[in-house]
Amino acid sequence: MAGLYDELLVLLHGIWSRRWIALGVAWGVAMLGWLGVALIPNSYESKARVYVSTQSLLEDKVGITQVQSQQELERVRSTLASAENLEKVVRETDLSQGVSGPRDVAAKITTLRENITVMAQADPSMIDISAVSADSSLSDGANARIAQQVAQKLIDIFQEENLSGDRTQTRQSLAFLDQQIAARGKQMEAADQRRVEFAQRYVGLLPGAGSISQRMDAARTEINQIDSQLVQAQSALSAMNGQLAGTPQSLPGVGAAGGPSALSQAQSNLAGMRARGWTANHPDVIAAQREVDALRRQGGGGSAGGGGTPNPAYLSIKSMQAERAATVQALSTRKAQLQADLNAMMAKQVDEPGIASEQEKLDRDYEVLKTQYDKLLADREEIRLRGEVKSETGSVQFRVINPPSVPTAPTAPNRPLLLLGVLIVGIGAGVGVAFAMGQLKGTFPTAARLERAIGLPVAGSISQAVSATQVAVEKQRMKWFAGASGGLAAVCLLLIVVEFVQRGMA
Repeated sequence: MAGLYDELLVLLHGIWSRRWIALGVAWGVAMLGWLGVALIPNSYESKARVYVSTQSLLEDKVGITQVQSQQELERVRSTLASAENLEKVVRETDLSQGVSGPRDVAAKITTLRENITVMAQADPSMIDISAVSADSSLSDGANARIAQQVAQKLIDIFQEENLSGDRTQTRQSLAFLDQQIAARGKQMEAADQRRVEFAQRYVGLLPGAGSISQRMDAARTEINQIDSQLVQAQSALSAMNGQLAGTPQSLPGVGAAGGPSALSQAQSNLAGMRARGWTANHPDVIAAQREVDALRRQGGGGSAGGGGTPNPAYLSIKSMQAERAATVQALSTRKAQLQADLNAMMAKQVDEPGIASEQEKLDRDYEVLKTQYDKLLADREEIRLRGEVKSETGSVQFRVINPPSVPTAPTAPNRPLLLLGVLIVGIGAGVGVAFAMGQLKGTFPTAARLERAIGLPVAGSISQAVSATQVAVEKQRMKWFAGASGGLAAVCLLLIVVEFVQRGMA
């Protein structure tokens, strides 16, 4: 432990014996460092905080959610630092004073992009905008003023991007959609005209809508239905023929002289039905009218077949038989027509096998165009509605919480701390140089170190004898050293005071 203490004393003695060298190095390093600190320009930062409201009940009703509004804010924040917007900042602030051409504007924009910050806080409605000015060619007051102007101009552009940008974007979007809708409309007209021409050539043979295969399938389905109805109608007609064969045409009994004739009775029944207000389309009226007509054709309802009267049941069954026969005839005619059309279409398909594929292509093209047209119409209406909502209610509302102010103190560099750091570094450099010189110089501060160096015992050592004159001179040198050391500290303190004074003046 004693050896370590002795070594420490030896090191301190070596440094102390070279204290003037250490002090000179400290002065030199400190002066150079302080000069470098003085050349660092002051940076002035102006900050502003803006509250952005994106909530609107009406917008939620039409599908403009808060997430979409946040995306719009993110878009505005990303475009705020665009070259166009930064050029506005340069030309509408004091930065334009040093601009002489496009090259200077580009240089100012590059510097400005590095010195502005637009950042969202934890609450996405709060946005911080900051601008820094550190131009060494300008005074501190000019830098502070420019920082405030840049921050204020960024707020103005932010508002302009949201208030007028939405209207411009909506107008441009509607114009683009109108062009697309007009183009799709013309394409749809041309496609529909091709479909009409194709239908006139081929598809007009079969009724209905759809492709050729669909129409042919519909025709086959209808023929199957007609076959079923025809079977039922023919069965009904056969049954009616059977009933008619087993029903006598006249009834024996009352003749022309023994009572009213059948014609008079039928006319009386028909007159009674009409008196009750039944129209000519009533089924009973129709049957009675047919019975009257049949009796008239038979000679007025007199005696027939040995003096009998016409049988009303026979006449009714005869009328129903005529109806069933007419139904069978109509179904047969319809079936024949459909079968002829179907055969003609099948023949055309055999002769021209590309008809079906051509129609499918025409229909597919038309449906694609129609789908696009309908979607464009829906998109245009949605954009128009959203644009009106944003114009009326305001999609984004601003409120400046902290307006940008002219900074009174530079944010960088921390000059007092740098000045003090340079002083410490200078002192450390001086001590380091003195220590290094002590290690390099070939002297022996103690007899023990001399013994270790030469490997021989040292008989003794002689202490230095100092006269009174030398003591006085040494005291004077100590005063000079203390003054020089204090002067170094005083210069550092003076520079720190000057820095604070300059801040106050700025």
